[in-house]
Amino acid sequence: MPQLKQGQIPKDILTGTAIACLIFAISVYIPIFGFFCSFFIPLPILFYRLKLGRKTGLIIPIVTLFIMVMIFGKFSIDLLFFIELMFLGFALGELLEIDLTIEKTVLYACAAVFVTGLMGLFLYGQLTHMGIVALASEYVDKNLQLTLALYKNMGVSEENIQMISDSLPHIQYVLIRIIPALVFASTLFVSWTNLLMARTILNTKSAFFSAFGLLNRWRPPEILVWGVIGCGLVLLIPNSSLKLLGLNGLITLLTVYFFAGIAIVSFFFEKKRFPRIFRIFLYSMIGLQQFILLMVIGLGFIDVWLNFRKLELKTSQKNE
Repeated sequence: MPQLKQGQIPKDILTGTAIACLIFAISVYIPIFGFFCSFFIPLPILFYRLKLGRKTGLIIPIVTLFIMVMIFGKFSIDLLFFIELMFLGFALGELLEIDLTIEKTVLYACAAVFVTGLMGLFLYGQLTHMGIVALASEYVDKNLQLTLALYKNMGVSEENIQMISDSLPHIQYVLIRIIPALVFASTLFVSWTNLLMARTILNTKSAFFSAFGLLNRWRPPEILVWGVIGCGLVLLIPNSSLKLLGLNGLITLLTVYFFAGIAIVSFFFEKKRFPRIFRIFLYSMIGLQQFILLMVIGLGFIDVWLNFRKLELKTSQKNE
């Protein structure tokens, strides 16, 4: 870890807190765009945890939390969401210093967030005298109603609004039951994205970062293929509980194969030396077009057999 000047630490604390609070403010007060900005709250926490160390770096999320509580005025599920994002950034920083593999770093961080999130929901449920399922149901219903109101403001036709409104009970039923997969998959995505961004920033500033190697050479363990196949077969069983279990597993595993597909795309972008502006455009298309997104997932999945990057000799080594 680089040596910091005596007056640099207070300045870094103020800067890190200001950045975290700015992202938080955008997330709260700017609809849609703010929601996606919230995914980058872990970034300043992770960056300054590695730069300042554990004790000093912990000051930033604590001060940021205090400001968040002042803005919200009370404990809520939204506040818990932001707390977990800050915790994710700090947990990633802790795990990076242990120098684990990329798989273990992301998996352990996601597991920690998942467990602490459940504990937070349980405690919040005790305060509000509601169970976790009731809390989730209420939160999903609230956000579905907000989404419907947003569609109305966007000028969506009354016919489509009525069709969506009639489907809300069914949508709510499904969403509540796949929340575990959605939470874990989104945490995987946020972890991976923030690690990539933090790695670029920290390498630029010659700061500490675990040597993961070239991530566009990364491949998921081959055994996960059987998990995807198994979850797909479970969906064919005429039992709603088993189908939901299979769907949760499938969503989680397909997220992993999305990262594998992105690694393949990045590998060939680098190999063919695509211009940066063209890469940004294509990555944006992957995020915006569902069909292209599914193609990337499929690319990551069939790479187990076709091995597009010819990485036989590298898969047995530690993330080369």
